[in-house]
Amino acid sequence: MSSAQQVKNIEQESSHTLSTRNAKYASVFSELLLKYGLIITLIAVSVFFSLKTEAFASIDNLLDILRAVSILTIVALGVTFSVVVNGFDVSVGAVTGLAVILAPALMVIWKFPWYVAVLISLSAGAIIGFLNSILIVRFRIPDLLATLGMLYLVQGLQMSITKGDAVYKGMTNPWSPDRAIADGVISPIFLKFGQGFVLSSESFRGIPIPVIIMLAVALIAFVFLELTRYGRIFYAVGGNSEAARLAGIDVNLVRTIAYIISALLATTGGLVLAARIGSGAVKAGDPYLLDGVAATYFGFAVLNARRANVFGTVLGAIFVGVMLNGLTMMNIPWYIQDVIKGLVLIVSLGLSYYTTRR
Repeated sequence: MSSAQQVKNIEQESSHTLSTRNAKYASVFSELLLKYGLIITLIAVSVFFSLKTEAFASIDNLLDILRAVSILTIVALGVTFSVVVNGFDVSVGAVTGLAVILAPALMVIWKFPWYVAVLISLSAGAIIGFLNSILIVRFRIPDLLATLGMLYLVQGLQMSITKGDAVYKGMTNPWSPDRAIADGVISPIFLKFGQGFVLSSESFRGIPIPVIIMLAVALIAFVFLELTRYGRIFYAVGGNSEAARLAGIDVNLVRTIAYIISALLATTGGLVLAARIGSGAVKAGDPYLLDGVAATYFGFAVLNARRANVFGTVLGAIFVGVMLNGLTMMNIPWYIQDVIKGLVLIVSLGLSYYTTRR
């Protein structure tokens, strides 16, 4: 073999080796981006807002962000349970809104003790979740259509409770023939669940109680789904319901439980929201549907999980909260923020679809 031919062969081998190495690096970079992309983006966005507004990185603002996303996180975890079993609950926003109206109305209009109002609200949420599961499991109506119908039904119930009025101290009783003033009040104990703090001191405002509730719910959900056999059963049903059925799992029961949990968590979020605003606002829970779905589907892309998961949902909710808080501090108009939230949802759905297709 001539020296020229040898040189040519060496160049070809070098080119092939370099191409293979570049492809390997590209693959590794792609995997890292899929696994840590959201975390990197969250850090980058936080740094950007910190440079733009000095107050963003303060402890008080960080606690405000966590308090702001606490309700969203609780609602989104409910969505997560429905997605884990390969379902989709779009009624969570309406269920959240029902709790915002129902609990204050029971205290102000009908003068129930706060704990009775909470129990009735949670019971109503559980019933709605059960009805969702009946429509889906028994009558085999597609998840989206069944829960969409329930959304409108629950929104109507919200309006019916007070005949469209907001609930507040000194309101006119909508059910009184002579439109008398409702003389009930929202319990101060109930309000602490949304407005209170723990571990307060002279130099530290304290940790908001909604944040404590959020962390408790997230921890329980994480332990249940990730560390118990029941969680593995939920994921098995979501992964392949027919295989799960053949393995002896009661698929219908699992899906029923998932939708009840979804509604209960949406109700819990609504109760915290009612305690935070100190009144009952009509349709106050509606915005939590879009944000909750976005946070849930971010979970697919976190750590390349390729499935709904608690850690990803919590991180997704925090990402949404950080972004909206930073945009607000930069005086970005609210309608532009809605555009950005829509783009975030599109990106999250795109990432989840891409990771599950790989």
